[in-house]
Amino acid sequence: MTAKIFSLDEVSKHKTKSDLWVVIHNKVYDITRFVVEHPGGEEVLVDEGGKDATEAFEDIGHSDEAREMLEEYLIGSLDEASRTKEYNVNVIRAGELPEEKKGSSLRIILPALAIIGALVYKYVIVPKAHQ
Repeated sequence: MTAKIFSLDEVSKHKTKSDLWVVIHNKVYDITRFVVEHPGGEEVLVDEGGKDATEAFEDIGHSDEAREMLEEYLIGSLDEASRTKEYNVNVIRAGELPEEKKGSSLRIILPALAIIGALVYKYVIVPKAHQ
C-alpha cells in the first residue's frame, strides 16, 4: 500500500469533532474516532484539529502507550512543501528524569567559592577582629 501524501491545505479542511485530522512530526492522523476517548477531553483535540499539532503533542509529554496508539490513526504524510523543520526532540517518558548534564562549571565554581569564602573569613576577617 502506497502512503498517501497530503498538503497542509487539505489537512486544514478536517477540523471538526466529526472530521478531525492533525499533523504530528509531518505525519497525518485521522483522529476522528479517538475524540470521545481522549483522556484530556475532546476540546483539546478540536483546538489542534486541521493543523500541525506537534508542539502541543510533545508539550504534554505523552506516554509510550499513547504514541503507539497514535499509529492506529495514521493515514499518510505531509507533502514536502508543507513540512516543518524537524527538531531533535528529547522526549521525557513518564517516570523518567532527564540525565544530569555532565561537566557543568557550577559544580566546580560553587564549592571553590565556598572554600575561598571560608578561608578569607578565617585568615582575613577573624584576625582583624582580634586586633
